[in-house]
Amino acid sequence: MQLHFTKDVLPDSVSTDFQNLNKLNQQQFHRLIEILFQFLLEPKETEGFMQQLAEFAGEHGMSAGPLRNLMKSVLLVPQGALKKNLTAEQIKEDFVALGLNEDKAAHFSQKWGEHYAALSRLAVRQTVMVNQLVDMEWKFGVTVGTSEIQKVGNIFLQLKLVVRRGNSTENVYMELTLPQFYNFLHEMERAKASMDCFS
Repeated sequence: MQLHFTKDVLPDSVSTDFQNLNKLNQQQFHRLIEILFQFLLEPKETEGFMQQLAEFAGEHGMSAGPLRNLMKSVLLVPQGALKKNLTAEQIKEDFVALGLNEDKAAHFSQKWGEHYAALSRLAVRQTVMVNQLVDMEWKFGVTVGTSEIQKVGNIFLQLKLVVRRGNSTENVYMELTLPQFYNFLHEMERAKASMDCFS
């Protein structure tokens, strides 16, 4: 079975979970997908997501544990789809291949189409925020004396970058020659232009 969202072989439990989704009536499935997209759009709200799943399980006479496992299997698809920029049609094909019936796969792909732009922006923002540049200090210098005569008079740049990694900051030090600095500057300008396109 060739899937769009992943090249990995999925455990059998995933296809079992998708067949169990078929047992839900239309209203239950729509509510569950609504809860799922709410979580995808606010991924930091894990506690709220778990609470909503527990409430859903209670309302419909299900066990919360198996429902959480089922949702983990369902989450594999949108997470993989975001990484590979899949269309709503490709997602529908993947859901059908995993055993979800046509109507439910169509409903999910329709919701995917509605929320795709916001989900993509969120994914880009999270990627960029992994190592956020907080501050930068720089110094220019000129080599005035060395054991290698031919290098005397070369210009260099020392950079101190303060980078936020999670909740802490870290200093990153670099020393660049003038051509390396211009190359670095060019790459930063390209990155900024790319970021401006997404905001």
